Amino acid sequence: MQPLSQEILQKHLAQLPAWRLEAGKLVRDYQFPDFVHAMSFVNAVAELAEAAGHHPDIDIRYNRVRLGLISHDAGGITELDVSMAAALDQRFSGN
Repeated sequence: MQPLSQEILQKHLAQLPAWRLEAGKLVRDYQFPDFVHAMSFVNAVAELAEAAGHHPDIDIRYNRVRLGLISHDAGGITELDVSMAAALDQRFSGN
């Protein structure tokens, strides 16, 4: 799978307003009431990622979680990353 061009990536980002480009990744931050809620979210993300066979980079800081999507093997953001971002938005739209 090839990395997306900047033009196509910008079109996708218009459909994913909670996501942004940062250091070559699609990134989204989430905040929860406490660490337990943050970890429950991370475990749910892990299940979704395992089912999709595509795993985000996850950074947990107490009640804050940052997800980063990039296809490391392709050297950039691909359709797989955009699809995973959309699936995460659909599943976790309340966060």
